[in-house]
Amino acid sequence: MVSVESARTLDGLFVQRVHRSGERVAYRHYQRGAKEWQDLTWAQVAAEVARWQDALAGEDLHPGDRVALLLRNGPEWVIFDQAAMGMGLVVVPLYTDDRPDNVAYILEDAAVKLLLVQDLGRWKRLAPAVSDNVSLQRVLLWDPGKDPNDPVAGDKRLRSVSAWLPAKGSQLRRRNGDPHQLASIVYTSGTTGRSKGVMLSHYNMLSVAHGALTVVACYKEDIFLSFLPLSHTLERTAGYYLPMMTGATVAYSRSVGQLAQDLQIIQPTVIVAVPRIFERVYGRIKDQLASKSSISRRLFGAAINVGWQRFLYRQGRAHWSGLLLLWPLLRRLVASKIIERLGGRLRAAISGGAPLSPEIARVFIGLDVPILQGYGLTETSPVISVNPLEDNEPASVGIPLRGVEVKVGENDELLVKSPGVMMGYWNNHAATSQMIDADGWLHTGDQARIERNHIYIIGRIKDILVLSNGEKVPPADMELAIALDPLVEQVMVVGEGRSFLTALVVLDGDFWPGLAQDYGLDPMAPESLGNSKVLSLLLKRLRDALRDFPGYAKIRRVTLLLEPWTVDNDLLTPTMKLKRARIVEYHAKAVDAMYAERTA
Repeated sequence: MVSVESARTLDGLFVQRVHRSGERVAYRHYQRGAKEWQDLTWAQVAAEVARWQDALAGEDLHPGDRVALLLRNGPEWVIFDQAAMGMGLVVVPLYTDDRPDNVAYILEDAAVKLLLVQDLGRWKRLAPAVSDNVSLQRVLLWDPGKDPNDPVAGDKRLRSVSAWLPAKGSQLRRRNGDPHQLASIVYTSGTTGRSKGVMLSHYNMLSVAHGALTVVACYKEDIFLSFLPLSHTLERTAGYYLPMMTGATVAYSRSVGQLAQDLQIIQPTVIVAVPRIFERVYGRIKDQLASKSSISRRLFGAAINVGWQRFLYRQGRAHWSGLLLLWPLLRRLVASKIIERLGGRLRAAISGGAPLSPEIARVFIGLDVPILQGYGLTETSPVISVNPLEDNEPASVGIPLRGVEVKVGENDELLVKSPGVMMGYWNNHAATSQMIDADGWLHTGDQARIERNHIYIIGRIKDILVLSNGEKVPPADMELAIALDPLVEQVMVVGEGRSFLTALVVLDGDFWPGLAQDYGLDPMAPESLGNSKVLSLLLKRLRDALRDFPGYAKIRRVTLLLEPWTVDNDLLTPTMKLKRARIVEYHAKAVDAMYAERTA
């Protein structure tokens, strides 16, 4: 493993890895032109990085200047990142599905000089928003398209990567960089207001990657499957810098839609995911079980129950039971089929970015899929804690990484001191001082308790609905439970200042047509969504999902929708968080109608 001290910087980490493992496979990716998977060794990646550095040297760029990339996951993301950092440049990652106006704001705010864009189509959407940007000197297109007469392509700033890169690079640059120098500005899209630029140093991300390895071991034989965007700090630190430290191979999934196939092909040993991935798999399993015999359903339930008892026993939290003798049979009949869907070799599935439902954790862990929930913020590079395999408390978000201090402050808020804590917000000292107090504690905004060194997140200080009777309701916990229903694609609980709770529910487009036809309705007709029988069914399913919540946390009315909340319609952040105020505003008539009826 490459240590933080020997790496010094993130580009130094890459140089060390190339030196130690030059001929080993670094990355595996799918070549769409050749229609086959291809491997790149560390030495081959280094040669590409050298080409990019020679080309960057021809631009008017100086150490500390900002460069940005709007690129899908793949080796080219890593190559650009390493080439830029190896020249002392500051990398600004962008989400490929972010709205043009938000990307334009980031480019302007960070005074980005050079931008790498995936393709001409994305540049066409972005170009009108950055027409007045005087800082942006160069735009590189990874895929320039086939129309040489396109008017947008006539922009003097534009170059295709293939024409811009030299045929061959010289030598990979090796510098003695400052570990505490700014490495990247990562813009976090809040649910309100403009994005803030989180300044992360080389040391911030290196120390967190190394700290994570002290909790969850990783080996050079491991294969990571990468499908979260690398612009997401969780994937960048845990799915890029961390495997680079140990020399593990990273394979890039073709798309989320092809993830099931890629799991079968790549057979990863480690994945870094968000809970929605596991929720989707679970939703499909539940849907398939509904059409199977009662014996199959009982076998499935038995496998989860016995598997969960086996897990607790192996963790030292339960006594041995004779039921455990059934596990080999239940594993062969039930669990092995789920394990094979995930590639058959998975030894660790890290879940982060959002809370993992306890029910989901119990199902997968019971089926011998080792899910480890973690927790962190972009502002902490991002990992604060993660569950170890040998001390996995699925209801918790794990134990703090080595070097991370945590405590519970006023109003049960979790406070953190960590080598990963950001340098501050770019051009926003006021926001920085609100986030990090005078004693150096970062205020997470999450409420927590700490038991046996495990952190349990119990709420969000700001995301609490206060009903008109004074009862406080955590909407995110309720939404997490409701989203387990395969009929539900997205959900938001409404009720701030109201006398009761309601919900906006976006139905899953795959399940709605069948449900509508069961009730003799036209799934394409908008009025079908307001059918009283369908609404009653959804309310019953919501009640079932919320059976473990207090009586006042009850959904009394629901509005059904088919149009999903997306980044494009400005109802989601690029990290897929609900913009609650915007959603209520967008559906104001529907919300008012739910509260306008006389009886609740």
